[in-house]
Amino acid sequence: MHQNTRLARAVAFAALALVVAGCEGQPVAAPAAGPVVMAIGTATSVAPPPAPAAREPAGQQPAANQPAEIALSYPETGSGRWVFAPGDDQIAGTGGRLMRYRIAVETDISGIDPVEFAGEIRTTLADSRGWTAGGDVRLQHVGPDSDADFTIYLATPASRDMLCGGRPDGYTSCRNGSNVVLNVARWSHAVPAYSASLAVYRQYMVTHETGHRLGHGHELCPGPGKAAPVMEQQTLGLHGCKPNPWPFPGGTAYSGPTGEYDDPIPAGAS
Repeated sequence: MHQNTRLARAVAFAALALVVAGCEGQPVAAPAAGPVVMAIGTATSVAPPPAPAAREPAGQQPAANQPAEIALSYPETGSGRWVFAPGDDQIAGTGGRLMRYRIAVETDISGIDPVEFAGEIRTTLADSRGWTAGGDVRLQHVGPDSDADFTIYLATPASRDMLCGGRPDGYTSCRNGSNVVLNVARWSHAVPAYSASLAVYRQYMVTHETGHRLGHGHELCPGPGKAAPVMEQQTLGLHGCKPNPWPFPGGTAYSGPTGEYDDPIPAGAS
């Protein structure tokens, strides 16, 4: 089987090391002016990831605000090896610069189908309330054999620290240069007192970290009871605002004052 055919099936391993930090729990710089240091191993064909864990027995309903596919398991420290989802021909948005992205899931994470995960990411990034609503950027998910402007990783807490650089915390997600890193601990169970569903929190973490890659910095709550700007660090605190995962809720641009709070990052297990 030719290498291109293997890649088209969208299962590839990569080992990587990165520098240049920009995380939700840290000050975020503008996108790197120079190349991000990244080493990617030769893509190889591998077996599909383990099948998702069995769903809950009939008659037993998921907890409130939890998607049905919550049966995830993962170690605190992963292998740093990744399975990439296949790309898609669809382009989200109607105007502006085309930015291509890849999607990778760390192989140690079980109970999640990389293809279904990629579909959830694409749906969020293509939403009419998302970044493409501004008309200055279009987004397309591409496969592992294609050039990309950034890669979205679903990573274990320790791999999050390796990918994000800077101060390790194992808790937040981040944008590091051209890499958008989603901490699987947050994807699995969000954060305490978020007061919105896990589905909404997942939309927020994807949109927030991708927003950093698109050049957006942190913002503050504009006032008690108002919707939080998507670029507020909602993982660490809402400061009187209500959860909001979108930069264009209702199709209109929404933001807050530039800045960030000095919120502590929770210590202990992720």
